[in-house]
Amino acid sequence: MTTLATATKRILVVDDESAILQTLRFNLARSGYQVSTAGDGRTALALVASEEPNLVILDIMLPVLDGIETCKEIRRHSNVPIIMLTAKDQEIDKVVALEIGADDYVTKPFSLAEFMARVKACLRRAEKPAASERDEPIVAGDITLDPSRHLLVVRGRDVQLAPKEFSLLHVLMENKGRIVTRQMLLEKVWGYDFEGEHQTISVHVRWLREKVEIDPNNPRHIITVRSRGYMFRE
Repeated sequence: MTTLATATKRILVVDDESAILQTLRFNLARSGYQVSTAGDGRTALALVASEEPNLVILDIMLPVLDGIETCKEIRRHSNVPIIMLTAKDQEIDKVVALEIGADDYVTKPFSLAEFMARVKACLRRAEKPAASERDEPIVAGDITLDPSRHLLVVRGRDVQLAPKEFSLLHVLMENKGRIVTRQMLLEKVWGYDFEGEHQTISVHVRWLREKVEIDPNNPRHIITVRSRGYMFRE
């Protein structure tokens, strides 16, 4: 169903496989989005500059300029949300996609229902960053998180966090001493209201541990609770 909200959203789909390009274009347009398409990275960059889309769907395996380099180039000038498409199902490819600035990734083959849910979640997060329950500083031992100033101090030094890392740590710290399920983290930090990709959380937790823990391989604060989720412990 087309709504005023979706009709004003412009989405750029970049893929060199004609069947996928047309399928995604048809389903996005049917949902009311304005859709542009490109078959290579160079064309995609030109369209991002000229059309300023609200979301970019970007395949990794592209001619002329691949998706990784295209994403890097987009991030030099724009914070537009990017969902990477990849036929590879190895963790390293997903980690690379997140490290270079992608907001999410979808592994081919994928269900259209999940794809559309991720599109909606990504656009929703862009409009309103994931809210937390409180904004006053949270102190846990030698770690202080100040949401109002987007500031993290660990053992007396300022630590820079990416937006998702900060939101993830915020949710964990405001629930310190309690188990936070992976699904709860997906909903609060990534905006998913469906059973999402838990590997995304694992990657960000690993990055957080490298910045917060004295020994990331033996964490004292961000604890994995097997089969359930995570807990922040003082």
